[in-house]
Amino acid sequence: MLVIKKSSDMKTNKRTITLMLLLIIGLSGVSAQSKKEQKEQREQAVKEQIVSEKYKISVSTAYPRRGKTVYLSSPYSLEIRNDSVISYLPFYGRAYSIPYGGGDGLIFKAPLDEYEMKMNKKGAAKIEFIARSPEDRFKFSLTIYPNGSTSINVNMQNRESISFSGEMAEKEL
Repeated sequence: MLVIKKSSDMKTNKRTITLMLLLIIGLSGVSAQSKKEQKEQREQAVKEQIVSEKYKISVSTAYPRRGKTVYLSSPYSLEIRNDSVISYLPFYGRAYSIPYGGGDGLIFKAPLDEYEMKMNKKGAAKIEFIARSPEDRFKFSLTIYPNGSTSINVNMQNRESISFSGEMAEKEL
């Protein structure tokens, strides 16, 4: 009797191991599928925000024209709200003509001029617009990729150009 129990225990153990392996393989397939679904949902949400012209980009890195890359710890951002831009960005670099005391730099709220958006074949959006503050004229060039990562280039009349990188914020507006 003991011998029979051992063989039935071994059969049970083999079945249990086989079932566990099948569950693990099945769950990894579900996990991969859910990651793919999450990626597709993120891409769709990014595209909807771009088309609605209502989005916010959280900036994490500044690339001055001269000097080293600056990793930002404060919550800097660029926000588009239909016909206006809210810029809360730092400036590092040379200024040619600015108000006494340094002025506000890239911190302003202004209406958008000449807003143009194009989508490329891979789903990235190329956006260009002009904004004016009392201090300067800014030409923004944005590239927003389907996963939400973003690069921003800002050309100004009274300061050197500067670039930034960041992520499009989840829809909250």
